[in-house]
Amino acid sequence: MSRDTIYSIPLTKVGDFEFDDDVVRVFPDMIARSVPGYASMLSVIEQLAARFVRPGTAVWDLGCSLGAATRLIRRRSPQSAVIHAVDNSPAMISRLKTLLSESTEPGCAVQVIESDLRSVQVENASLVVLNLTLQFLPPAERSAIIASIARGTLPGGVLLLSEKICFDDPGQQSLMTELHHDFKRAHGYSDLEIAQKRSAIENRLIPETLETHVQRLRDAGYSTVTPWFQCFNFASILAVR
Repeated sequence: MSRDTIYSIPLTKVGDFEFDDDVVRVFPDMIARSVPGYASMLSVIEQLAARFVRPGTAVWDLGCSLGAATRLIRRRSPQSAVIHAVDNSPAMISRLKTLLSESTEPGCAVQVIESDLRSVQVENASLVVLNLTLQFLPPAERSAIIASIARGTLPGGVLLLSEKICFDDPGQQSLMTELHHDFKRAHGYSDLEIAQKRSAIENRLIPETLETHVQRLRDAGYSTVTPWFQCFNFASILAVR
């Protein structure tokens, strides 16, 4: 695994964060050292696949990046299921195709799709994964996206939504931000790296409160909406259609 050093050198200008070749090269290290509880999120996604993916149905991994969730779901799903792995980053998609072609593990079919997730139509879904994805899309479009996913999800199917969240209370927001930065320092990031990464991503990643996400899912028609995980300013929600 290549170590993330993208923001370790002082930059005269910090551009917007992009999922380009440089990020793809270090992405597994970057996300593991940046997102508290990421391994737990993946473990539960694999667990959900074993319980909810039904024969002949579809799984949609929206914003799949390098397919960490896709590859776990694949080995726990019925052979007749199909996983649609969707991402709009050409670099991510190219690397995912290579990883799948090199894999010798048995599993169901995977269709890798280079596309903005807003351009695909979710249908016949028994499991949909939005793992740290919705936060990169415009807030004004998020309700329509969730509603469309809900319409394409079978009764009893589930959506796993993981997001960076924010807080209405300024003291809580400040504390959770500081604890998140402490987490990054404990995993080897310098203050310079933390500051430059924050500058790069703050206009790309727009967080919302946990309550906003829960209400949006309920409004979309999910019968059970259960936040199951939170660590500092990251949370994950299970929604059953």
